[in-house]
Amino acid sequence: MLTKMESVPPLGTAAATAPRSLGALVRAYVALTKPRVIELLLITTLPVMFLAARGLPPLWTALATMVFGTLSAGSANALNCYIDRDIDKTMRRTRRRPLAKSEVSPKGALVFGVILGVVSTLGLGLSVNWLAAALSLGAILFYVLVYSMVLKRRTVQNIVWGGIAGCMPVLIGWAGITGSLSWAPVALFGVVFFWTPPHTWTLAMRYREDYASVDVPMLPVVASERRVVREAIAYTWATVICSMLLWPVAETSLLYPIVAAVLGASCLWEVYRLLGRLNAGKTGVDLRPMRFFHWSNIYLALLFLAVAVDSLLV
Repeated sequence: MLTKMESVPPLGTAAATAPRSLGALVRAYVALTKPRVIELLLITTLPVMFLAARGLPPLWTALATMVFGTLSAGSANALNCYIDRDIDKTMRRTRRRPLAKSEVSPKGALVFGVILGVVSTLGLGLSVNWLAAALSLGAILFYVLVYSMVLKRRTVQNIVWGGIAGCMPVLIGWAGITGSLSWAPVALFGVVFFWTPPHTWTLAMRYREDYASVDVPMLPVVASERRVVREAIAYTWATVICSMLLWPVAETSLLYPIVAAVLGASCLWEVYRLLGRLNAGKTGVDLRPMRFFHWSNIYLALLFLAVAVDSLLV
């Protein structure tokens, strides 16, 4: 392990090869924010604003929440890249990130992440409300200080509790419209909370050697494939149950529970197919864990779309 890490610059060094053009520099800093991750977070934010408004939310409030929410998520992701730059350079899945490729200096990434965090918090507070701003700041601090710096490299429960940060956009979206919280966003918070572990574990099954090489104790690294699949099944059931709880607490129309039930059944079908392949003797790549990973993305997007559409019909 030491031989693999010797080539990584010590934490705090600013040695980096500057990109050749301004455009390349801009692209490198944008990549630090992990745009594809932000897309997923925004998918859960906007529909909740529709639900909170019981229809179309105020345009300015929705726009400001989305813009500053994007900057908030970008801040957390950039700071995560700063903290994980040593292992990102080693792992196949992450070695093309800007810090791993020395396209951005560590100091530059740190300053960039902090500035985004300050701008997003003040922006939400001044243009939306201070509850949304506090929730946003809490998400950044939790993701950076609790998940990235404490949980990720120390416990197999890393993504279970670390995933709380990814649930916060649901609360932020609701608070942005109402200035308060209620059981409806809590139910959707539960959906994202229980959805996150099986979604992440199936990805980690595909890149198990990556996580093992840098001593990150993701569940697929320290447990058997059978245990991972069984826990994925349990968490998927919890996800589906939480999704159905929104019906009574938010008093949706019948459209939402019907769609949620169909999507939930499909998601359970996929995770049980994973168990079936395991029982048939399939392992590793033949187990096809990425099939469930990709389907879980579709599931979450369609479920929250159903939340938005239902809100327009009630």
